[in-house]
Amino acid sequence: MNDSSWGAPPRPEYWGTPEGPSQGAFPAGPAYDAYDAPPVSRTQPMPVVPDLGTGAEDRERDLGAALPGGPDFRDEPPQEPMASPPPVPPVPAQPEKKKAGHDLRSAIGVGVGLGVVVLASLFIVKAVFVGVVAVAVVVGLWELTSRLQERKQIKAPLVPLAVGGAAMVVAGYVGGAEGAWVAMALTSLAVLVWRMTEPPENYLRDVTAGVFAAFYVPFLATFVAMLLTADDGPWRVLTFLLLTVVSDTGAYAIGWRFGKHKLAPRISPGKTREGLFGAVSFAMVAGALCMQFLIDDGTWWQGLLLGLAVAASATLGDLGESMIKRDLGIKDMGTLLPGHGGIMDRLDSLLPTAPVVWLLLAVFVGTG
Repeated sequence: MNDSSWGAPPRPEYWGTPEGPSQGAFPAGPAYDAYDAPPVSRTQPMPVVPDLGTGAEDRERDLGAALPGGPDFRDEPPQEPMASPPPVPPVPAQPEKKKAGHDLRSAIGVGVGLGVVVLASLFIVKAVFVGVVAVAVVVGLWELTSRLQERKQIKAPLVPLAVGGAAMVVAGYVGGAEGAWVAMALTSLAVLVWRMTEPPENYLRDVTAGVFAAFYVPFLATFVAMLLTADDGPWRVLTFLLLTVVSDTGAYAIGWRFGKHKLAPRISPGKTREGLFGAVSFAMVAGALCMQFLIDDGTWWQGLLLGLAVAASATLGDLGESMIKRDLGIKDMGTLLPGHGGIMDRLDSLLPTAPVVWLLLAVFVGTG
């Protein structure tokens, strides 16, 4: 079949050079003709190679040295790793300064004010001092019963305790030990009867707490009134107050400055054995001076024994109230006295010390 029958234009007899077709211009094989072969692009895209130009070798060398793990072609020697800074020695912790538990200025101001009231009533009119003791007893009972009800739901009846407590102090001043015991018995009976007006639930618990409160606060306080009945009664009471205050001051001063060994950590973590030594030392010196110069027929060696006993009873009294406060989960019995807490926080050392001083003075110089 003629190529012109397909409408194709006539083609030259030869493709390429005049001498004939170029060698290798057409693919081999009968199925392809140079004219029928599909057009083939004569150019292929070439990869773009960046022109490194001058210094290309140097940059390539630096690049290989900069890559992690790459060979180091630099002429300079490798740099030594930077030395770590020397360790900074730890700053020793500064010991924590000891602080007083209450505001010292308020405590001193309140203490001086109470001292003026006590001394004025003690040496001017004895009956007024007995009244001061009775008021302190009533307020102390109110604090104690209030804390018992708040923290333990114990309802110790306050009315018979307050009336019986004040009567107990007066009975001790007027009738001595016999009057104090009779008033104590009547107050306990009044507590039992008063509590009967309420439901019987927890009756035994409440009356037990009431009898304990009657003994702990007003009955022990009657010995202060009994000290006053002697001829040198004001000086005996003053000796009792001075020795107790000096014992507490010695314990605080020495314990705050030198205290390291705990005395009773489960009861009162702030008390130390060094503080107890300070209390004994201060109280014995004060006792010797008081017995020698304030008490009729007293001698210094009796004062040493008296001071030792006061230091022991005051410390036990303080620990006893701390035990009560620990059980109740409170720090102070009240807030009536700024810098001191409540009345009971001031009576804790005085109450158990009063019968000790009364007994020893009765043994040493009599009760007259």
